[in-house]
Amino acid sequence: MSLFKNIFSSKKKESLDKGLEKSKTSFFSKLGKAVAGKSKVDDDVLDNLEEVLVSSDVGVTTTLKIIERIEARVSKDKYMGTDELNAILRDEISGLLSETNLGNQTEFSIPKDKKPYVIMVVGVNGVGKTTTIGKLAYQFKKQGLKVVLGAADTFRAAAIDQLQVWADRVDVPIVKQNMGSDPASVAFDTLSSAVKQDADVVIIDTAGRLHNKVNLMNELTKVKRVMQKVVENTPHDVMLVLDGSTGQNAFEQAKQFTKATEVTSLAVTKLDGTAKGGVVIGISDQFQIPVKYIGVGEGIEDLQVFNKHEFVDSFFNV
Repeated sequence: MSLFKNIFSSKKKESLDKGLEKSKTSFFSKLGKAVAGKSKVDDDVLDNLEEVLVSSDVGVTTTLKIIERIEARVSKDKYMGTDELNAILRDEISGLLSETNLGNQTEFSIPKDKKPYVIMVVGVNGVGKTTTIGKLAYQFKKQGLKVVLGAADTFRAAAIDQLQVWADRVDVPIVKQNMGSDPASVAFDTLSSAVKQDADVVIIDTAGRLHNKVNLMNELTKVKRVMQKVVENTPHDVMLVLDGSTGQNAFEQAKQFTKATEVTSLAVTKLDGTAKGGVVIGISDQFQIPVKYIGVGEGIEDLQVFNKHEFVDSFFNV
């Protein structure tokens, strides 16, 4: 029984457990081989565990931190059986992630003192950016908030069309122009419209071309500057969407985008279709940027607020 049963709804917990099933199965299969024939946690087991964590896309830097913590515990406790390893891993990874004050949210929420609250969404094509925006709009609207979408990814006609589909599905207004229009102009129009409508939340989609960081940086800087002409100090959140199924490539994209612009939050998608769910642990630790949302399924309710305690509990709950 999960320790967090009183905090999280059973439906959300079931969805998270199901979404992490492939990652868990793969991880525990590797872990079983790593400790086969061993009764205590020794140097060989730790070496094998290091390999398991790295191959599960936790990342080298974070893996070394986890191994160090377990080594310290082994030397302190003297004898530690391999049957305890699952609980030890859960404890030490929770402890590592708890060193920051990130990933503690349990509900979709926005600050009450910022209206409209403006989220600018970045990320390369194909990571689930538009879907994440649509599902986020749905969650905010469900709370009774007025949401406006802005289609500022004007370099792909498909991006505008896909966002329109989500706007129709969720029944929220969308501001758009033609393909090839100036993204900053779309952002300006979106915020102007949102202010007139007394909207609570604005979510703006932007292009995510990483082949030229300078162009991307200039473009995003211009979009921000123009938005601030309408609402001061916007955007309030620059959210980078990463495809969890790409594993180490998600780390690389996070590095590139954080160099190109100031990223203030992350959303990691497509965790249900991959065995690479460990990437969330590594990204949470390494970038010290809050993972706000995770995608654990295709349904409209399957975008979840990321809570590190709940995530680790689900990952190691077998």
